[in-house]
Amino acid sequence: MLGRPGLSRTGSFRPENLGQNALHMIGNLCFTIFVIGVLVFTIIAATYEPEDPLFHPSTKLTTFLTSTSNATFQSDNTVVKTGEDFMAANQTAFATFINVTDVVEIKEVRTDQTSSSECEGDSRKPLNCRDPEVFHLMMKEAIERFKDIHFYRFGKPAPGPEENTCDMAWRFRPKEGKTAAFYKDYRRFVINRSENCTLSVLSIGDYHSGVNARKRKNKNQKPGFEKTSGRQEQVVAALPVVGETVNDLLPVVESENAFSHGKYLIYVGGGDRCKSMNHYLWSFLCALGEAQYLNRTLVMDLKLCLSSIYTSSNQDEEGKDFRFYFDFEHLKEAASVLDHEQFWQDWNKWQKKDGLSLHLVEDFRVTPMKLSEVKDSLIMRKFGLVEPDNYWYRVCEGETESVVQRPWHLVWKSRRLMDIVSAIASKLNWDYDSVHIVRGEKARNRDLWPNLAQDTSPDALISTLQNKIEDGRNVYIATNEPDTSFFDPLKDKYSTHFLDEYKDLWDENSEWYSETKNLNNGVPVEFDGYMRVSVDTEVLLRGKKQIETFNELTNDCKDGINTCNTASS
Repeated sequence: MLGRPGLSRTGSFRPENLGQNALHMIGNLCFTIFVIGVLVFTIIAATYEPEDPLFHPSTKLTTFLTSTSNATFQSDNTVVKTGEDFMAANQTAFATFINVTDVVEIKEVRTDQTSSSECEGDSRKPLNCRDPEVFHLMMKEAIERFKDIHFYRFGKPAPGPEENTCDMAWRFRPKEGKTAAFYKDYRRFVINRSENCTLSVLSIGDYHSGVNARKRKNKNQKPGFEKTSGRQEQVVAALPVVGETVNDLLPVVESENAFSHGKYLIYVGGGDRCKSMNHYLWSFLCALGEAQYLNRTLVMDLKLCLSSIYTSSNQDEEGKDFRFYFDFEHLKEAASVLDHEQFWQDWNKWQKKDGLSLHLVEDFRVTPMKLSEVKDSLIMRKFGLVEPDNYWYRVCEGETESVVQRPWHLVWKSRRLMDIVSAIASKLNWDYDSVHIVRGEKARNRDLWPNLAQDTSPDALISTLQNKIEDGRNVYIATNEPDTSFFDPLKDKYSTHFLDEYKDLWDENSEWYSETKNLNNGVPVEFDGYMRVSVDTEVLLRGKKQIETFNELTNDCKDGINTCNTASS
């Protein structure tokens, strides 16, 4: 055909091969789609930064703690959540409290006993505080006087400094308590006995005034009167009791033999120091979780560096003690831990003699699972200088997260700080409402918070709160506004209270001051910014009504303009 070669019918275009070719094309297309999908997924996985669940409300945080979500942590300057915050306040378990009728029944049971308080014609006879009639009177008076708390245990009265005084302790919870905890108080009773031998209580002292009734907790000691069920005894054993004497002396190894047969884990170096308290706890709990997984004793440094975000000097401050902020007594009773100074003393003393060996790990990607077969006495994780790969919590990321669980239940807030919280709430008779008012830098930044300054002005607060809090109520205001006189106009409607009204609870004459000074080798301890925010927040959380700034006082978003949906998701 005009010298042009005709199209030859090659084998690939033969009719009998078309079906096979179509299958190859479809297969290649599917494979291409699969490869693209894998690439897209890999890119998303590598660049995705999940939001930190610790910034969510406690319900979402609880869900996070029981899930296998990403372990990466972003810190902030809020008060850290600890184990007791995640305990559900099982109201059924707290239902067995002591009523006045229970006390009356106790008196009736004892009517056949001879009362040592019979004055036998002498009304000036010294008062016997252990007399059942005196004990009954004190319990009944306490229950009737403090109507906003439930009593769970009364201790046996102890003689006061005067002949007509008796001290008595009790365990209680606020009636509308939202936290899973018990509290202990001990007060001084002034008792009058008339000429006809009738007993009456003239007055009851302030919070913790009955110091003679304050005893070290003794698990074998029987209380004066308690009404408990088996279920409640289990609950009490698992909960903090604020107000008990604290025993947070450092643990020691009993003998060379015990030390030499022990297995230990220590974390050294890293970039976690002087970070926020949230960051510190997130990393510390990773180390504690690994120690428990490996069935080893965690060697810990009790000296902390407090971040500048909490200090009055605006500088990082070394030399703070773990026990200033957390309940070390609970930790050492519930987990195996040693202070690193004590550990290294024992190690240097017995390491060569007993042939104790060390296994060094310098890569956080070496998982606890790979260390489970290590036989050496000490595993030392050494962290480098490059952040964020030198953060302790990196150990608990990736595949480790589903295996090593952070033991949140082992870390509680300092009971010394919580005792200050209890004292403030007790001074308000546990009958107050609370308002959290955020001002400071946020109120001055009108670009991100355009309405906050106006919405938290005294006039706006009076207008907003009138439909939320009844006139005349005790109102505790937790705020970062340094000049509390700014809120003076609210005094026309409410009895307002602020943290600094209670400075006597941490000044040089206070129990907190003397105990922390002893912990600090005789050096006075500053009531620092973290302690202040911690106490302020905990008092706020114990109000019967709790009003928050964002969503309730202003429509501005907590994290700035256009972030409300993100913050609430």
